Amino acid sequence: MKNRYEKYSAYPPVKILDRKWPNKSITRAPIWCSVDLRDGNQALIEPMDSVRKMRMFKHLVKIGFKEIEIGFPSASETDFNFVRELITDNHIPEDVTVQVLTQSRQPLIEKTVESLKDCKNAIIHLYNSTSTLQREIVFKETMDGVKKIATDGAKIISDQLYKLEKSNIRLQYSPESFTGTELPYALEVCESVLDVWDASEENPVIINLPATVEMSTPNIHADQIEWMGNNFSNRKRVILSLHPHNDRGTAIAATELGLMAGADRVEGTLFGNGERTGNVDLVTLGLNLFTQGINPNIDFSKINDLIDTAEFCNRLPVHQRHPYAGTLVHTAFSGSHQDAIRKGMDSMEKSPSQKWAVPYLPIDPADIGRTYEAIIRVNSQSGKGGTAWLLESDYQIRLPKGAEVELSSKVQKIADETGNEITSDIIWRTFNENFILQKPFELIDFKVEGANRKDNLEIINAKVNFKDKVYQFSSQGNGPISAFVNGMRENFDLQFTLEDFGQNTRSATSKAESAAYVELKINDGKDSIFGCGINTSITLAPILAVLSAINKINI
Repeated sequence: MKNRYEKYSAYPPVKILDRKWPNKSITRAPIWCSVDLRDGNQALIEPMDSVRKMRMFKHLVKIGFKEIEIGFPSASETDFNFVRELITDNHIPEDVTVQVLTQSRQPLIEKTVESLKDCKNAIIHLYNSTSTLQREIVFKETMDGVKKIATDGAKIISDQLYKLEKSNIRLQYSPESFTGTELPYALEVCESVLDVWDASEENPVIINLPATVEMSTPNIHADQIEWMGNNFSNRKRVILSLHPHNDRGTAIAATELGLMAGADRVEGTLFGNGERTGNVDLVTLGLNLFTQGINPNIDFSKINDLIDTAEFCNRLPVHQRHPYAGTLVHTAFSGSHQDAIRKGMDSMEKSPSQKWAVPYLPIDPADIGRTYEAIIRVNSQSGKGGTAWLLESDYQIRLPKGAEVELSSKVQKIADETGNEITSDIIWRTFNENFILQKPFELIDFKVEGANRKDNLEIINAKVNFKDKVYQFSSQGNGPISAFVNGMRENFDLQFTLEDFGQNTRSATSKAESAAYVELKINDGKDSIFGCGINTSITLAPILAVLSAINKINI
């Protein structure tokens, strides 16, 4: 072939003339089944030991999973012993059902049944591959032969159930590599298994349809699910389950469309661990529901704890850009994004609505146990919004717009020179160096007294150190700030006007500090000079702000 891509064939579409799923919506959470301890575990370079398995199991239970596939007990003694430990030591809550996987072979089924002795609630999960490639290349078996493997296994399980008569046992069948199987044939095999197990509306069987290898676009996957659901002889005797993998990078979309197409249940893993590109990620699926106003029935409120567990048990890192959970996904470096987030957060504080509405943040970080501190971070791509946000959120300093621009340019220069991310400590230090200046003018003492109550005039008595010489003066104005400004101009021949003044409280404690900001105009009002003062006294803070601004004037 001339072009390498020509050796690949397009996945055939499914002929459904009246497909319903495009007009459907997901309105409730599916039945979740975590397969971290089986499918996820078998994909690890170093499979979990008993300690890691137990930690994973307990955390899955803690956050709300009611169905958990705990292993392949006939495949290894490690898995068998773990199943027994969970049962004999009473680690399985009454409302949790454990699931075990088995191939369609009698010795393996018998071992599987043995592992479940005295288990209160369990699912026996039978599988065999039905795909064209597996039949023709791996097993060299006919369609009838592969179907017989499935039904023989189903019969063996039925014959073994008397050993678990004190247990609540449910049954599940998976035509492995469903996505590579002809739909009519997949249906035929599944129906044959359903008949062997006497599935009914009162005793439904889980039919799990694995995208063992993701082979098509998500819409075709949805068509496959809808087709199967439409063609079961009795849909009510089936719990229709999905088991997507992520080979095409579209497992989330395929799963969501599959749910719209009628699936009842989803098997997946935390953060998408699993064979090759992984299983479908249950964290992303669950939080996608959460952000649409749907209860996922899984508690993601402490996402960092979940990450810690997953990373410890899997010995794999959760990517920093992972949806919702990544350490950087709630972080904005872009200046325009930072400004929008800042304005959105301000709007939320003032809005009577309880609905979340912040640009660039589809979820409130607090809902998954994250703080607002990491939302905005500053680097060379950032603008004034990010710098202002960190200064306000970490240090409760609310600079006027002109001062924001000035500070941002200083911070930007540092970022450009270093090429590094700028921390809030660096921003705080830069702010102090440029807006809280104590020389050449330094306030030694300051007192206010009323002069004329009728005209609201006040007198200030100030003592100021200038270039190692102490100056003392009195002046009056229509307030302490005005009086001080008048005194500084009169006694030091300074040419400036007070343009603007602002103030805010830095904390609500008994030792609350006031942060004051002033804008002075110089050069006949053409240029602005900004200064800041911080003090527990609401009178003294603006005086210090004026002095800081004056100290920025070339004297």
